[in-house]
Amino acid sequence: MLSVTKPAEPQKARSRHLADTFEIWNRKIHYYLGLYFLFFLWLFAISGFLLNHPAWSFSKFIPDRRQTTFERPIQAPPPGGDLAQARDIMRQIGLLGEIEWTTTRTDYGHFDFRVSRPGHVFDIKTDLVQNRAAVQRIEDNMWGIMFNLHTFTGVRMTDARYQRDWTLTTVWALSMDAVAAGLVIMVLSGFYMWWGLRQKRLLGLIALALGFLSCGFFAVGLRWIY
Repeated sequence: MLSVTKPAEPQKARSRHLADTFEIWNRKIHYYLGLYFLFFLWLFAISGFLLNHPAWSFSKFIPDRRQTTFERPIQAPPPGGDLAQARDIMRQIGLLGEIEWTTTRTDYGHFDFRVSRPGHVFDIKTDLVQNRAAVQRIEDNMWGIMFNLHTFTGVRMTDARYQRDWTLTTVWALSMDAVAAGLVIMVLSGFYMWWGLRQKRLLGLIALALGFLSCGFFAVGLRWIY
């Protein structure tokens, strides 16, 4: 007499195979993402220390900045918007970076703006009557570069004029989006692997609860402190 449970065995085997395949790929995704994001995380960890502890001797990078000035002859940029004219002047001088507006333009005979990228700041003051550009260059050391990368976005929420106009700024922003998304995936994959270890669930729940409470305090609880 044939067993009535036999037809269910192939389906059970397929389900087990899918579960095993998922676990294998979950582990692979977890540790390969961890290896890829390792140096990004170190970068943000070290630069976070610099932001939190400005009194540390090696984090005082501002006194070590190198400042130089130079002048360049330029041709008055063709008529157009400020962004197009700034790009034309940058091309003539040979500068690359993110354009920042330092002042509101009122005298069309002069055009001042700033070009920045991690490690370098260029303050450009142009005289479009005499066709000259005076440039002050500020160069940071390695700690200053790491500090700037922590907050470098190319935009400012308080000023609509600040938009990403340098390709590498967009690449950097997309990389940070990838880091954020990768961390979410790593956390979820780690959560799945932890839940599969029954003997570790209690300690894991304690750690999860402590993390939830401490994060919730800063994210939400501070609103109720007077």
